[in-house]
Amino acid sequence: MRLRAWAELLRVSALFTVPGDALAGAASAGVRPNRGTALAVGASLCLYEAGMALNDWADRDEDAVERPHRPIPSGRITPNAALTAAGALTATGLFLASRAGRPTLALSTALAATVWAYDLRLKHTAAGPVAMGAARALDVLMGATATLSTSRRTGGTPPAGSAAARSRTPSVVVPRDAPAPSEPQGVPARLSSWAGGPAEPFASRRAAPPTHTRLAELLPSAWTGGSASAARQGRTPTPLETLASKLAASAPQPVAAATASTARFPVPSAGRDLWAHVPRGRTAVAWAGGPAEAFASRRAGPPGLPAWLARAGVPRGALLPAALLGVHTLAVTTVSRREVYGGSVGAPVAALAVTGVLAGVVGRPRDPGVGAVVAGGLAAVYAGTAGRAFLHAALNPSPQLTQRAVGGGIRAMIPFQAALAARGGAPGIGLAVMGLVPLARKLAKRVSVT
Repeated sequence: MRLRAWAELLRVSALFTVPGDALAGAASAGVRPNRGTALAVGASLCLYEAGMALNDWADRDEDAVERPHRPIPSGRITPNAALTAAGALTATGLFLASRAGRPTLALSTALAATVWAYDLRLKHTAAGPVAMGAARALDVLMGATATLSTSRRTGGTPPAGSAAARSRTPSVVVPRDAPAPSEPQGVPARLSSWAGGPAEPFASRRAAPPTHTRLAELLPSAWTGGSASAARQGRTPTPLETLASKLAASAPQPVAAATASTARFPVPSAGRDLWAHVPRGRTAVAWAGGPAEAFASRRAGPPGLPAWLARAGVPRGALLPAALLGVHTLAVTTVSRREVYGGSVGAPVAALAVTGVLAGVVGRPRDPGVGAVVAGGLAAVYAGTAGRAFLHAALNPSPQLTQRAVGGGIRAMIPFQAALAARGGAPGIGLAVMGLVPLARKLAKRVSVT
């Protein structure tokens, strides 16, 4: 009896809608599922169940009126036990995410914060559906990031047939008797090599002329021009102009004789214009002998990817699946806000329209092939599962049909995740995700998903 109460509190029949997030994210990243994917799935399950327990704890007074049969209002589970379970599950989820790397831990922390904020503050506000959609999107990104970061550490391969597999560069085989590459010499060169940068520019910098020679390359016609101007104006040159003249006079002749055609940068003709020609940014790095392109590539992430996501290691391909699943979750959450009393026609109609759009996007991938065919079939299953339930609720917005619409929208996440995986070039993963449908349907007959 107590085990059944916990199953109802945690809504275990809805657990089967969670693993597909990480698997769809892995497919979108173009990498085979690996240890990082398993850790992401475990973290997602823990955080999902934490949200369920916390939701019933936060709504215990409301459920005492509207749903007295729930585990907490009926007295089968105490509020303290539910809150403790929520905290323990959250901590476990964060620990599992940390085992997949810091980027995964950062995303799981954001996911946990979103879940707790929704249950405690945002659920009954206009931002509630948006928070739930963001939580589902973060779950997809967490799975993609965990899979990709683990693959980079272990040298994993993309799924067969995926776009990443077709464009994968063949590995270079190095003979065993090949001589080992020479290590860069000097501390700066070693540090540059360890950080992934070229060591040669540092070697060239060691042979660079003294600093005053570099300054004299720019200063002769700049500040000495200022001294000549002062003499013509009948005033005494400033100390800085006098120092510049002495530096220019002491410079070696080959450097001082550099002309505009041989100098790397144009030399100004007036003192006031000097700072307009001082190199900045990439130009300054190149003038100092450093790798300008390396600095530019490190500052900029993949095209179209926000900088903070690039720093977190989120693959660009995971953004669209995350957004699509987030939109579907937002639509289902909006319908669920009226499942107790019913009476809302607009929410099911809007959810029905969203379902049609999402099915059209997922069912028409760019790359033709087996994955496109499988994605189209799975998108049709998704549209039928969610669309039929939303249509019934739109025609008759009774509490019973509205609750069925919410349940149908939740169950439709499985074929939607499967279609996203197939769309990402992994039809095998999509079909494997669809294998969860019979299990979810069988368990839903015993424990409600809402």
